[in-house]
Amino acid sequence: MKALIIGGGIAGPTAAMALQKAGIDSVVHEAHTTDADGVGVFLTLGSNGIDALRTIDADAPAVAAGFATPAIGMVSTTGKALGEVRTSRPDGDITSRTLKRADLYRAVRDEALRRGIRIEHGKRLVDAQDTGDGVRAVFADGSEEHGDLLIGCDGIHSTVRGLIDPAAPAPTYSGLIGLGGYTRGVPVDAPTGSYRMMFGKRAFFGHVPAPDGEVWWFANVPRPREPAPGELENIGSEQWRRRLTDLFRDDTGPAASLIRAAQEITPATPMHALLTLPAWHRGRMIAIGDAAHAPSPTSGQGASLSIEDAVELAKALRDQPTIVGAFTAYEALRRPRVERIVKQAARVNTNKAAGPAGRIVRDLLMPLLLPRLANGNQTRQTYGHHIDWNATTTGRSV
Repeated sequence: MKALIIGGGIAGPTAAMALQKAGIDSVVHEAHTTDADGVGVFLTLGSNGIDALRTIDADAPAVAAGFATPAIGMVSTTGKALGEVRTSRPDGDITSRTLKRADLYRAVRDEALRRGIRIEHGKRLVDAQDTGDGVRAVFADGSEEHGDLLIGCDGIHSTVRGLIDPAAPAPTYSGLIGLGGYTRGVPVDAPTGSYRMMFGKRAFFGHVPAPDGEVWWFANVPRPREPAPGELENIGSEQWRRRLTDLFRDDTGPAASLIRAAQEITPATPMHALLTLPAWHRGRMIAIGDAAHAPSPTSGQGASLSIEDAVELAKALRDQPTIVGAFTAYEALRRPRVERIVKQAARVNTNKAAGPAGRIVRDLLMPLLLPRLANGNQTRQTYGHHIDWNATTTGRSV
């Protein structure tokens, strides 16, 4: 069996390694002509994502590239503590880590290459057909490749998703603009690796001190109207510095100081999510990761769920007698879990853009509700998820 993997970000090389462990050959096709080194900001790789990488013996490079971030403290615009969320496996065996997206990409890519997996660059998919006994992929450079199945790991703006279902819904704009930065020389009242996230008067802000003394931070800025293509690219980092400093000027905490002194401010992007996708697969083609279910960055689970997907799909293909049967079993297993997490992140997003009355209600209720939610079954199920490689995939959700 040979799989054609579309997308060479995080999910693609991970899927290739998992398939290799399952005894299935694959080729990764990446649209960009060069590697994604230096692309993107930072993210949290949850303990569940690390656990999934560990299942295929690929966790060490990713863990080494980041630093431990076991918890998130929530505060209000006045600095009032609203509660804390533990973001690691309940048994303490694996701790979530924060790292730059490019470093996670490099970790999985280099490990895949070390294992002899072929990654082709400059291969932008334009069409694919199920031929009955295989699948034919056509690329923008005029080349073609044939395989037994095609896996779309091509992200939230997936081409594969549209080939599976031309009527598939488009990603939904969340009403927020996301950007971040890195600052040295500004002290913050938080230990290394401890996130502090603030519901500010006008925007949402989070920061975490890295082991080398640098503070990594991000801002989510409410904007009801989705920016037009190219609109945000015309706003320079100094313009954003002034705008963000003004947005956080009345909030208690280090947000304005961190922004003012930042040595780097990353490009702004509109935040999208894909809440539900009716068809994950058709024939011999399937979409996984953000191509099938993209949570808002609020979830802190985008990369981790994509990695879980890659491993679970490889297991299903190993265990089921047909490709369609494997896709069906995989979807039955994964859909309840990922859609629960995606919907929870969407609810949190509404609190980031709350009005004056909403802020009062949120700040009153969150200290009462957050401890219960943070220690509830949903949080434990999210970060404590474990994939047993030796168990047979039956399609039953867990």
